[in-house]
Amino acid sequence: MVKKDICQILNSLSKEYDRGAYPGRSSEGLNPEWECDPFHVLIATILSQRTRDDNTRKASDNLFSKYNSINEIASADPEEIIELVHSAGFPRQKGTAIVECCKVLRDRYDGVVPYETDELISLPMVGRKTAACVRSYAMGIPSICVDTHVHRISNLMGLVKTKNAEETEFALMRITPRDRWSDINRYFVRHGQVVCLPNHPRCERCSVCSMCDYYIKVLKK
Repeated sequence: MVKKDICQILNSLSKEYDRGAYPGRSSEGLNPEWECDPFHVLIATILSQRTRDDNTRKASDNLFSKYNSINEIASADPEEIIELVHSAGFPRQKGTAIVECCKVLRDRYDGVVPYETDELISLPMVGRKTAACVRSYAMGIPSICVDTHVHRISNLMGLVKTKNAEETEFALMRITPRDRWSDINRYFVRHGQVVCLPNHPRCERCSVCSMCDYYIKVLKK
């Protein structure tokens, strides 16, 4: 079995993707104009659940072009929010949750997104992935945000052997220095969007295939 060094993998990927992209935002600077702050990252990550990246960006742009603060969304007509986020899928569930989430932030936290994981996951439709995204991208707190790309790629490479996102998060914590936690989502997501595609990995273009179990055991063999 080939020895794997997750820091070496992250260093290699960082040369290809000089910066990552959190849910709802393109790393190429094509969109959008809204800030990388806790409010925007929180809402965009809620919208990203069970949908494609381009759908998340479209829904986020639609929403923030009209409602661009916690108070504005908390006071908005839920039906209008539902319509604005329709492209993200499950619009009624997500739209209603976003309005309720902003109401809680307004009424319980004085319009400030909390930084503690336990407080974040108490918000409507916020799980560990969403909480980690907010902490990592918007607050600069080392966190491992495990989405479908991170879970799939880390298992495909053989870095971990896990059944779900939460297991993956804690397994990656054990093998990664804390100061590199946030880099995992930042670079694995971009790698999953560009090279390690879900249904057709482009292994011939992969800079870290020499440390990947899938490539070594399946394709190379």
